[in-house]
Amino acid sequence: MKLEIQPIGNAYSEQAIDLILTIQQKEFNIPITIQDQPDLLQIESFYQEAGGNFWGAFIDGELVGSIALVKFEERAGAVRKMFVKKEFRGREFNIAQILLEILISFCRENNIHDIYLGTINVLKAAQRFYERNEFSKIEKETLPAKFPLMSADDIFYHIKIN
Repeated sequence: MKLEIQPIGNAYSEQAIDLILTIQQKEFNIPITIQDQPDLLQIESFYQEAGGNFWGAFIDGELVGSIALVKFEERAGAVRKMFVKKEFRGREFNIAQILLEILISFCRENNIHDIYLGTINVLKAAQRFYERNEFSKIEKETLPAKFPLMSADDIFYHIKIN
């Protein structure tokens, strides 16, 4: 079993949609559809051309995880689409941790100092993961004006990196 992580573009939209919607809808019963997330159909223009990126984690050629960065200000970005397929979660595989570290390295290389993210109250493991990684919980009102809000998100985090 070999883990490979690489930036992905529109050619992977279908696999990314399948991975993410399955987790959102079937596993966590979050009432969100592809219509609510058109960015997944335009990965390159929404993420990469704007100065962010979208990474996929593959095991033996299968997309099992994702993370993306939306650059929304000169020095600020938002973490989006952080998902790992159920069977590949946990410390044994460490996929979420590796994905987050790749995103943070990308931010350092590109002078993005503030990283924000929104998540959903039911995603308790995700909240613990961000807190373990030194993200601080913040109030929605303190988010930057240009932060790309997702309607389902109700919990927000921030980390400052150098």
